[in-house]
Amino acid sequence: MNQSRTLFVTGASSGIGHYCAHALQKDGYRVIASCRKLADVSRLQAEGLTCIQMDLADSGSIQRAVEETLQLCEGKLYGLFNNGAYGQPGAVEDLNRDTLRRQFETNFFGWAELTNALLPSMIANGEGRIVQNSSVLGFAALPFRGAYNASKFALEGLTDTLRLELEGTGVHVSLIEPGPITSDFRKNALSALQSNINMDASRHREKYQSSVERLSKPGPAMRFTLGPEAVYKRLKKALESARPRPRYYVTFPTYLLGYLKRLLSTRQLDRFLRKAGN
Repeated sequence: MNQSRTLFVTGASSGIGHYCAHALQKDGYRVIASCRKLADVSRLQAEGLTCIQMDLADSGSIQRAVEETLQLCEGKLYGLFNNGAYGQPGAVEDLNRDTLRRQFETNFFGWAELTNALLPSMIANGEGRIVQNSSVLGFAALPFRGAYNASKFALEGLTDTLRLELEGTGVHVSLIEPGPITSDFRKNALSALQSNINMDASRHREKYQSSVERLSKPGPAMRFTLGPEAVYKRLKKALESARPRPRYYVTFPTYLLGYLKRLLSTRQLDRFLRKAGN
């Protein structure tokens, strides 16, 4: 059955997207992957994946990718796994308008445009799955992650609304909310921090020095870090369950913060998050 079902996976150059694209194909799905860089497209094609170029910050690139994807699957797209994103570190007061805009162009506006462009084919087919790879930071804010927090909070609000609006169409929408997962996320975040934040001029200079050390550290980001297979387990459930859940938690920190958000007052939770974010 899976062989007749085509899935589009974004952000497949490394980490979660790369693992899930290969695992889905191994499990019998027809996978169309996307990467921003042409070198990564060629690499994934050499690995045996169908891969196309798409930059989520570029509307023209998204529209070309949508056209190519629908041609490849002859308009019979079953699922979209929105995954391509990055994290922009920095205190809110140090985020200028352009830096915030770039974060949202990739993490939010690109996802929304891509989803809206692919939705009509799913609705016409009477079935489909949209799975958004969000984050624990989509419902619990941590200091010095304001841009990423904001993009994921916005994504969750849009996704919740979309789920309500798609009732009765046969298209189901789910959020996956991972905590720490082994990937290139920290390496890319370090690059964004160094490129877009004037750390030496900030009153948070010492905090940034700690952030650079943390983001440069090899190995797992923190305790309870899991591999991308943990996300894939939830992705499979979202794609194959008759009634997929609106949300799938991944990793102990996600479960813990979900529980604490229900249990604690805002001030109590703030105290915990300030310590956790250091």
